[in-house]
Amino acid sequence: MPERVVTNKDLEKIVDTSDEWIRTRTGIERRHYAPPGTPTSELALHAARRALELRGISPAELDLIIVGTVTPDMLFPATACVLQEKLKATRAWGFDISAACSGFAYALTMGAQFIASGAHTKVLVVGADVMTTILDFTDRTTCVLFGDGAGAVLLEPDPDDGGILGFCNEVDGAGGCHLYMHGGGSLHPASHATIDAKMHYIHQDGAHVFKYAVRKMAESPKALLERHGFTTDQLDLFVPHQANQRIIDAAAERLGLPQSKIVKNIARYGNTTAATIPLALGTALDEGRLKPGNLVMLTSVGAGFTVGSVLVRWTGVPWS
Repeated sequence: MPERVVTNKDLEKIVDTSDEWIRTRTGIERRHYAPPGTPTSELALHAARRALELRGISPAELDLIIVGTVTPDMLFPATACVLQEKLKATRAWGFDISAACSGFAYALTMGAQFIASGAHTKVLVVGADVMTTILDFTDRTTCVLFGDGAGAVLLEPDPDDGGILGFCNEVDGAGGCHLYMHGGGSLHPASHATIDAKMHYIHQDGAHVFKYAVRKMAESPKALLERHGFTTDQLDLFVPHQANQRIIDAAAERLGLPQSKIVKNIARYGNTTAATIPLALGTALDEGRLKPGNLVMLTSVGAGFTVGSVLVRWTGVPWS
């Protein structure tokens, strides 16, 4: 996480909002902002180095780097290419995945296929976003929600059939009109007109996104558990995308999961888009709630609409 912490009280000074309004509607109390000019690759670099240090391997051993992000350093080259050079991961190739808040889940799914096929043995998966670069700080409905951050995991073969057991990914393109950034692509290339129209900022129909997210954050993990012969009672930990505390609580209630099985850090970090799930895994490890053998569900809903759930039998290295 970037060092700078921005509280709800801080935002009260620059936008028409209040600490109470933000907390009661989202559960967010603070978030971290990167210094102006900080690219996504820089946050990704810190997370990647930490993951490799925990595993005790060098960047030169990596086969592949996959970065989930909606705030790439630039349209091209991919942020994965920039990260590969910064890491000096000389053997690795890589690419980016744009799936908004489901970016990490999609990247994790993709990385797992390269491991399962036998093509690679060490795949670095990163979720990273500098959301402050696309926020309109005159729009109180969106600017209070997001923060900057990055998280990374290393995927390797598991000889005991643990690790990633399965996934359930969906896209509903009809929902694209409810959460988007129109400017900067081939449809609306950057121009004075697009900048004046604030087309390079996040736009969201909050009510519609909320309803869809609550439904899918429960339906997707339930379907994945059933597909693999598990019940929700057998789940040890639910690691949801951290977009809104009310969404998380409503999904947990629909799944019949007690709060003791839910990981939440949204109060501290806000919505860091592709970084929320790896950051939440870090929180679970910090709190001693994620142990070898645990059955863990990762679930996200994002712009697109995208939906991603990944079922994991945790076999991670010791956390220190």
